[in-house]
Amino acid sequence: MTNDELKQAAEAYLSKEEHPVFRQEVETLLRAANWGELNERFYTTLSFGTGGLRGTIGGGTNRMNPFMVRSATQGLADYVNATVTSGASAVIAHDSRNYSDLFALEAALVFAANGIKAYLFKELRPTPVLSFAVRRLGATTGIVVTASHNPPEYNGYKVYWSDGAQVVPPHDLGIIARVRSVQGQSRTMTKEQALARGLLVEIDEEIDGPYCEMVKAQSLRPQLFPSQGPRVKVVYTPLHGTGVTVLPRIMKDLGINLSLVATQAVPDGNFPTVSSPNPEEHSAMELAIRQATAERADLLLGTDPDADRIGIGVPWKGEWVLLNGNQLGALLTDYVFSSLKELGRLPAKPVFINTIVTTELHCLIARHYGAQVFRVLTGFKYIGEKIRQFEEGTEGLQYVIGGEESYGFLFGDSVRDKDAVSTVAITIEMALWHLSQGRSVMEALNALYEKYGYFQEILISKTFKGQAGLETMKTFMANLRTSPPQKVGTLSLVKLLDYQKGTTRGPDGSVHKDIDLPSSDVVQFVLDDGSTVTVRPSGTEPKIKFYASCRAAGGLPLEAAKVEVSAKIQGIKVALDGMIPS
Repeated sequence: MTNDELKQAAEAYLSKEEHPVFRQEVETLLRAANWGELNERFYTTLSFGTGGLRGTIGGGTNRMNPFMVRSATQGLADYVNATVTSGASAVIAHDSRNYSDLFALEAALVFAANGIKAYLFKELRPTPVLSFAVRRLGATTGIVVTASHNPPEYNGYKVYWSDGAQVVPPHDLGIIARVRSVQGQSRTMTKEQALARGLLVEIDEEIDGPYCEMVKAQSLRPQLFPSQGPRVKVVYTPLHGTGVTVLPRIMKDLGINLSLVATQAVPDGNFPTVSSPNPEEHSAMELAIRQATAERADLLLGTDPDADRIGIGVPWKGEWVLLNGNQLGALLTDYVFSSLKELGRLPAKPVFINTIVTTELHCLIARHYGAQVFRVLTGFKYIGEKIRQFEEGTEGLQYVIGGEESYGFLFGDSVRDKDAVSTVAITIEMALWHLSQGRSVMEALNALYEKYGYFQEILISKTFKGQAGLETMKTFMANLRTSPPQKVGTLSLVKLLDYQKGTTRGPDGSVHKDIDLPSSDVVQFVLDDGSTVTVRPSGTEPKIKFYASCRAAGGLPLEAAKVEVSAKIQGIKVALDGMIPS
């Protein structure tokens, strides 16, 4: 954009943005003639994608601010009113991030001004509570203001439909079209007006109570909590987020000795004790590890700011080991299916779901117990969509459990998004069960490896910032499709799966359209030993993610299997480091 175009775009934004903080940012940049920064803020409009909004907080059309929230919500309101003839309603929740409460209120007031009854949580609440509330209140749609585990400069919101899951076709594309047609004009009203007209209803305990009861009722072996619970100490960190609002309450009811990391139990959008509030990262769990070590705890758990992802640590050979999402998912899949079978409660047609970048180990375990396995694209909305399809279908399929490698799981179907709160409960129960059987959590995991084969996965993320970064990402993905590497490390490429085209290219060069999933910008390499490498641009961040998974055969001694697989992983990592553009 030229400087004149940038000035016009900035002035147009200022004519519609009312919040002084965001106005001042842009006014200061204009006075300083900081055209480089103005270009980053105005060269495009923050994209409303298939899941909603996410971006850096700040003034400008390429930032998260009240104006962009109102504009996006106006488009969503237009779609709701065009889809539902009467009685439309929406539920809005928010996490602990900076301005989350403001953005949630702005969204609620836009709904109210468009005649859509808005249920607004009085205070921050986890994402799974929002999903539960949409179903509980029979709402048409829902929004949770969050940027999940992203760094503190980010915020955003995710959109849900009446089934409690994030929107999928046709609603997602319909909403996007409406948002694009808004052109910055949105309706709103004051909070006082909305309350007086009954178009804004503030909620808390009427949802919190039933949600907490639901989580406790999902227990498969409730007797474990009174019999084994007093023997264990659990250290928990909410990482300055929403988990603190409901999880300690549930643990107290279950009789679990929960020790909070006090400095991280205070909601704070600046996340002052961590560089990134992501329980996947060791640095985010360091304070909890120190406390768990000092208190000689038996289990360490953490949730991200909107409490939909869970991190877990277990003591092993005198040290704390942080399990990854694939490892925890294997333990939970085995515990849930084995327990249901032993208790005679396994459905006639049980279903397990995970994603194309999640370990195959989960699938092997689920199939062992007679479950039908479905693999979907990355994004928990696709798991939520499958659950709805099973409910509406006539085949009698019943969802049991599912998850993603990125620490997101869902047991049962009362919520339709990943739920770290209920996952904490079932994880503690799983640990208590193994304790009652005389084994540790790590011993249980190693037993799974010995039975099904040792698996190891890595994830490499590369960030590409700004306009130039987006172009680099597009070029890189295009080149992977047209000129894929014939070897990755020491392993040869035998199949190339292109999820954008829905095709598989075989070793003889033949191409078959055989992938029955929605089109997605994902490329997956299948190597000659069964290892896989998946390349996927993030749908919520300016980065490309590289997933690699390697396996050794079942029955191989565990230490030998680890050496074999680690060598393969290292070779793949070196090869990927050479492929990724700088």
